[in-house]
Amino acid sequence: MRYRGDPGLFGPESITWPVIGDVAAFVGGIRALLVQAAHQEVAAGVADHSRYRDDPLGRLSRTSAYVTATAFGAGPEVAHAVDLVRRAHRPVSGESHRGRPYSADRPSQAAWVHNVLTDSFLVAYRVFGMQEISDQDADRFVHEQTSVGKLLDADPLPETAAELSEWVAGHPAIGRSPGMDGAVGFLRSPPLPLRVKIGYRILYSAAAATIPTGLRRVLGVKRIPGAILTGKATIRFLRWALGSSPSWY
Repeated sequence: MRYRGDPGLFGPESITWPVIGDVAAFVGGIRALLVQAAHQEVAAGVADHSRYRDDPLGRLSRTSAYVTATAFGAGPEVAHAVDLVRRAHRPVSGESHRGRPYSADRPSQAAWVHNVLTDSFLVAYRVFGMQEISDQDADRFVHEQTSVGKLLDADPLPETAAELSEWVAGHPAIGRSPGMDGAVGFLRSPPLPLRVKIGYRILYSAAAATIPTGLRRVLGVKRIPGAILTGKATIRFLRWALGSSPSWY
């Protein structure tokens, strides 16, 4: 609110605001973390450099702050969020279990993280969102999100929903890895209080159910019967309970 009149990258006429602003983004976030772990070099970087096991809520809050700032923030806030990510990524480099180098600053690996996030938010909204969106609006969301990817020097950046989905599902770096096993195991059962974990497990199962079959096999996650319907009911409840999103303002 300190930058009145500056809508940032998108603005109220965008498709980004309703998609990121909906409670379905909770499912999209979990889905993104699962799918991102399927990239063997990205998973190695997370395993070697992330503190997600020691500070899971801190990691989650930082990621959420980045997504919120780039989606809804004014220009200076977007620039600040991107700068924080780039600085955090600078020292993240090393070698994966299969002897291949990784670097969070590498355009191809930045593209994997960014594109999976875009794909996951879109899929979650199309399955659990407040209203249906057309194929044209889905393409518009993907195109809008390329503006964030470009700030991170991510490459390639698919321009349509179909191209994006195909690119993610067929990525050549997908495969089992120690880093993936650790991340998926953590996401399956994070250290949450019991009352919170019950709701989380519903969202986790809903997220897993939206992942393409081939990727689910690699990740070792199952599609539980009824997960989509239960997820929809939970999202409707959360939408009612939490009230309006940033997009309303």
